[in-house]
Amino acid sequence: MSVGKKISFGKISTNFGQNATVVEATGGFGTFGPTPTKPIQIENLEDDNYEHQQMKEVMGIANFGKKAKSFDIKEMMAQVTKTAKEITRPAEAANSSDSSDEEDDDDLIGPPVPKSFEFGRGSTAASAPDSDSETETGEMPHFIPCERETIMTHGNKAITALSTDPSGARLASGSVDYDVSFWDFAGMDSSMRSFRTLQPCDNHPIRYLQYSSTGDLLLVVSGAAQAKVLDRDGFEQLETVKGDMYITDQAQTKGHTAGLLVGAWNPMVREDFVTTSSDGTARIWNINNSKNHAHIIKFRAQNGLKTSATACTYSRDGHTLACGCSDGSIQLWDLRKSVVAPVALNRKAHSPTDVTAVNYSHIGQHLVSRSCDETLKLWDIRKLKENVKVASGLYARYDTTDAIFSPNDKLVVTATSVANDKEFGQLLFYDSTSFDLVRSLNVAGTHVIKILWHTKLNQIFTGIGNGLIKCYYDEKRSMRGVTLCTAKLHRRVKHAEIVSTQQVITPHALPLFRQERRKTSRKQMEKDRLDPVKSHRPDLPITSGQGGRLASSGGTLSSYVIRNLGLSKRVDDDQDPREAILKYAKEAAENPYWIAPAYAKTQPTTILEGTSEEEPASKKSKPG
Repeated sequence: MSVGKKISFGKISTNFGQNATVVEATGGFGTFGPTPTKPIQIENLEDDNYEHQQMKEVMGIANFGKKAKSFDIKEMMAQVTKTAKEITRPAEAANSSDSSDEEDDDDLIGPPVPKSFEFGRGSTAASAPDSDSETETGEMPHFIPCERETIMTHGNKAITALSTDPSGARLASGSVDYDVSFWDFAGMDSSMRSFRTLQPCDNHPIRYLQYSSTGDLLLVVSGAAQAKVLDRDGFEQLETVKGDMYITDQAQTKGHTAGLLVGAWNPMVREDFVTTSSDGTARIWNINNSKNHAHIIKFRAQNGLKTSATACTYSRDGHTLACGCSDGSIQLWDLRKSVVAPVALNRKAHSPTDVTAVNYSHIGQHLVSRSCDETLKLWDIRKLKENVKVASGLYARYDTTDAIFSPNDKLVVTATSVANDKEFGQLLFYDSTSFDLVRSLNVAGTHVIKILWHTKLNQIFTGIGNGLIKCYYDEKRSMRGVTLCTAKLHRRVKHAEIVSTQQVITPHALPLFRQERRKTSRKQMEKDRLDPVKSHRPDLPITSGQGGRLASSGGTLSSYVIRNLGLSKRVDDDQDPREAILKYAKEAAENPYWIAPAYAKTQPTTILEGTSEEEPASKKSKPG
């Protein structure tokens, strides 16, 4: 090694170089131990890089392994702080200069922050989008899925009940024609036919239908005193007991004593449901014990007489039962306490007429009610003494006319019937805050009764007075439901004209009994068509009259008897039988063969020839 060659040890600190020594090359093995020499000078980083570059050129190796990644905690914290400041900065400050945007883009890590997030955090209201227009995230506060519509035919009478299961796979419809139809969207095609129709309550109109919270049971409330629970396929699972109508105290009876009005499932307890009746009570049932009700609620009017709950619904938590009564009152009952008296009451919520619908909002403390007094009212359950908003002039022909909240609680939807001054039944959409009419939709030239806005499907189902179910949906924002079956074409099943019997193949049969193997079904069909037995060819007309069959002129008994006797001579059926017999009278008298020899001994003289045609003396009229 030459003395002039400088030795370096990579990136070693200079502290190590202070104690380093240089071993000089001498003869033999040299010297050992520390020798006072000049200290090794550590080269700069440039020399180190130069040496690595030379080594790459000589050996052809790019590098000698990966370098350890170093982290600077202070630099990282400063970068995170800077990024957080940029996110929280208002949108207009971010767009102040082009140069600052370029520097921020270099410092930011990850995708850019959405503008909607900046709108939510911004301090200025001018940067937020208009409430009536579509936002950057694609949401509209008053979006109504009514771009397309389709019709399902239930019957020819009014639809008074509609319900879908929570998943939106099936729909059940009930009508005043006593029928309940089941619709499976995944199994239907464009013909829109229900897969099952039945009459679960005999000759009683269907007033209310509702699927349970799990979707496996369907509550059927009809005009009878007994409610029924069906499974998803329509088979009966439960029937409530009927009470004794001769007992005055309704609490002492096991069931309702009059026709039912409405019912509802408990959203939290799968086994519990409630039914109301014209007997002035609401009874809570459990599916595990249908022989007796679990609880009973008695409704009283202001004068102390009983009144009936014509509409009821559970709150979202299942703790409160809201009821609209026939006297126009709204009563709230807390099921966690004793049901002797309601926890909230408004006697004059509506005019003294039937309340057709009562529904809670999805989120919040609001309640909407619809009545036959042509009003729609919005209530705050914390202050039930006075309504929040009211809309009037809404004619309702049926006592089951609906009023619901939209899935986002931004709208209140109700239905109207056809009044004298209108031509269409409508769906009316009101803003839940200001109660302004957002949109009116003409559904049909008849009454609109039931409304169902499914949250997951984002589709609106309406029950109409002419037996039709009209569904409104949007192609982009509605999922599944009727969108699955509108695109499916209805295919006709092709039936074969002749159903041939199954062919038995006998491979080792004798040539005499071997059957010819048909090549195609078309040739076999043509061959069977020529066979009079397989094609059921009718009998051909005959003219000879042989073989026990009658000719076209052989329609009398005499011609049939003559042909059976083997006579081939044709008998003229148009000839008078008396004249035909008298032809042989002379021959029979001269040459008797049949009758005369038989009576020759016993009756040689014919009796008929000697009888007189005079009447007996008893029948002669007496001389006057």
